Parts: sequence; C-alpha cells; structure tokens
Amino acid sequence: MVNHCGNVAITGRDGAPQGDGDAALVWGSSVEMNASETVMWRAEADQALSSTGLLIEELDTVPETGRFRGAHEWAVRMVPRLRQRVVEPPLGLGWPRWSVDPQFDLNYHVRRTSLPGGAGWPELLQVAAEVAMTPFDRTRPPWQTLLVEGLPDGRAAYLIKVHHSASDGLSGIALLSQLHSRAREPRSDKPRPPLRSEEPTSPLDALAQQVRGDVQAVPRLAGSLGAGALRALNDPAATLQSATRYGQSLSRVLTPPQISGSPLLARRGRSWRFAAIDVAFADLRAAGKAAGGSVNDVYLAALLGGYRHYHAALGTPVEAIPMTIPISLRKPSEARGGNQITAARFAGPVAITDPRARIEHVRTLIRDARAEPALDVTGTLAPLVARLPSPLIAPVVGPLTRGNDLQASNIPGIRDQVYLAGARIERMYTYGPLPGCAAMITMVTHGDTGCVAVNFDAAAFTQPQLFVDSLVAGFTEVLSLHPGASTALARD
Repeated sequence: MVNHCGNVAITGRDGAPQGDGDAALVWGSSVEMNASETVMWRAEADQALSSTGLLIEELDTVPETGRFRGAHEWAVRMVPRLRQRVVEPPLGLGWPRWSVDPQFDLNYHVRRTSLPGGAGWPELLQVAAEVAMTPFDRTRPPWQTLLVEGLPDGRAAYLIKVHHSASDGLSGIALLSQLHSRAREPRSDKPRPPLRSEEPTSPLDALAQQVRGDVQAVPRLAGSLGAGALRALNDPAATLQSATRYGQSLSRVLTPPQISGSPLLARRGRSWRFAAIDVAFADLRAAGKAAGGSVNDVYLAALLGGYRHYHAALGTPVEAIPMTIPISLRKPSEARGGNQITAARFAGPVAITDPRARIEHVRTLIRDARAEPALDVTGTLAPLVARLPSPLIAPVVGPLTRGNDLQASNIPGIRDQVYLAGARIERMYTYGPLPGCAAMITMVTHGDTGCVAVNFDAAAFTQPQLFVDSLVAGFTEVLSLHPGASTALARD
C-alpha cells in the first residue's frame, strides 16, 4: 500500500506528527466497529450491497521487486490495522471487533500480474473492476493490493482494494499521504516500529467484551439523560423550540426526494464497469469562481449535465434524479481511520441546461443539506439497524441505496509529488463501492488533476461509451464558464 523508501511524511493534514520515533501511525486504532461500519459489513449478506472500494494509482515505471515487497513489509508495521481481521460475536450479538490475524500472510494480500501485449487502460479498468467485484475472504484482513504491469511506455498500475468498513475516503487518502514517499530515492532513516504483540480475539471474547461495554455504558447513558432533563427544566421554552426544530429537520431528512428514478436506469445488476476521466483542477476551480460556487458544486453540476446528455441521446429526458452525496463528520481532533460520514439525499437537477444556473441550484441544495440539524440521523439510526440479524439488515438498507441513480463524492487528494518504491504516482482514481445504486462517481484531486473514477452498473447503463462521453460533455459545459479551460479527457 505504500513506499518504504524516500522521505516518509508522517504528518497529518495539519502538519502535526502522527508517529513518534519508531512508533506506529495513529490510524485505525478503534477496537470495535462503529454502528455504520457494522451495517456496511453485515449488509453484504446481500452480495449486491457490496462495500468494497478500489483505488488505482498510475505509476510512471514498474517498481523494483525487492523495494515493492519491502514497502508492504514496512506498511504492516506502521499500520497495525493491516494485520487485523474482523471477528464477529456469536449470532451477531454486538459489534464486530478488529483482532490480529494469527495466520496473517503478506503474500496473500500483495500480488502482481501483467496485462497482455498491446493492452492499455480499457484492459486495466476491466481487470480492476473484476478485482473489486470479487468478495473478500472474511476470515482475513479486508484489503489486498495488485501491481499490474504491461501498460504502454513501461508504465504500471497499483491497485488497492479495501473494505469500506475499515476507512472512509478522506481517512484513506490521509493514510496514503502519510505513507507515500516524497522522493524517488530510498532512504534508511524511516521509522521501523516492532510488530505489535497481540492475543487474537475469539467470537466468544468479542461477545464478552460487548457485554462489558454495554454494562459500562448504562451509567453514562443515565448521566446524559439526567443532564438533558436538567437542561429542559432550567429552560423548557428553549428545549421545546430545539426539539421542534430537530423534529421538523428529521421529517425533511427522512423523507425521500419527491422524484422517481430514471426509467432508463431502472435495472440493477451485479456487474460493475469502470471508467476514468481527467480534468484540470485549476480550471474547475476557476469555473466555480465564475459561477459563485465551489469546486464541489461545479463537479456535481458537471455530472448532472452528463446525465442530461445521456438521457437526451437516448430520447428519454428527465427533470431530476435521486442522488446522494457523503458529508464528512470528522473533527480535526478525532483519530484517523474508520468512518465518520453521513449522507445527504436530494433530487439532482438534470434538466437545467445553463451550467451557471445548475451550479447555483446545486450549491443551494448542498448548503441546505449541511444546515439540517438532523443531518446525522443515519448515525442515530445505525445502532438500531446494526443490532438486527445480518439477514434483516440488507432489506432495511437496500432500498435506501438502490433508489439512487447517482452517488457522488469529491475527496481532497495529495497535492505533493509522491512515489511508490521509486515509481512516481501520476494519477490516483478512487472507485467507491456500488451498493445497489446506478453509479458511484468519485473525484480525487491528485497534484493538479481532478481524477474522476466512474463505477457504474452495467445493467443500468446499457450504452457505456455513450455514458462516458456524456460525462465528458457535462464537464465541457461547466468548464466553458472559464474561457481557455482545457478539455476533460476520458482515459482510453
């Protein structure tokens, strides 16, 4: 997953050290999954609700074998989570827990392959999609890497497959930023923490720990309820006003968008298709400034423009589509690793042809969603859903994601030049999971490029090339707000 050579940047986004001397990185330190992670892990009782993500890093050359192997040996020392598997308590009575894999085998997690002669990005994307669709062995740590050789001009690709329950996108990119090297040449002064000595947790141990945790939580819950009651007695009018405001917000958040899904995208299957689009980050930012919006507003408006082009080309125009975006809840003081996100769902405006007006509409939708007091209702409901038996979780969660024609995410990436075992990382595409929605599209800013990773359902989008061309046209529309902007390009 990382490069053990070069200048190891063991710092957070704020520059604060995340390791000390030969200490391991502070990342993924929680012993048990939170409720949202538990739901993602257990919802896969229905394989259509996969929570597997995959990242592709394009390398300017093939890493040397010894350095590549050493990078991963170092990574599992720096990040103890990489040696941990998920242990379920008996009958799912409690949260899954992270525990060291007593039979951890690095060779299982780190692999190499080569494309056939004459192959390029289409073949690479096909390999990547097949890797992402393959379920994890749930008795092992839920991650794998694959180095793919054989790209034109001596290039290679590095694939990182990881289960969403281990990390959200922001946290995953932050980890890579800490572990990738800032120099091509190897160095010998990197930290080398000892492998942590741990006793494996058994399912019965997990259950016992859950019971102890529940018992210890009772006094805290009682204290919290008592404090809330005291505040209500001291200021009943303010308490009533706050409760009313939250209740109204809760009604809005829980009410699905009053929009039906596109008839063109109604089908759902189990086959993923990958595409990749490059767009100049500076041009996106300039287009946003011209329209009074952010990069994220412009990005989402471009995707919605692409949906309009696709539907128009097939003679089935639509006014709007149900879509979801993640919103990070992570505070600067919170430990990295794991998931701290919620979701906002709304009707994405497709029929607005003027890109400036579409950006303004998107900006208003996102501003209103972020202002909802009940924004994190999923965090409130997740503990209830997570307590259900695994076969019952999928029927509860499935309709929430299958109804989306688009799930989109914009993740700040690594702006510095970084290397993997001596190979320069030139692009980084993050393919989010496709848990029943028609498409999951994620942009990561790598260097000066917005790397747009498109994961779409082959049953929903029956004209894949048209869909990719339509997305490029959507970016062309918003970039037209910045005269002289470069053209968005699909990788082929």
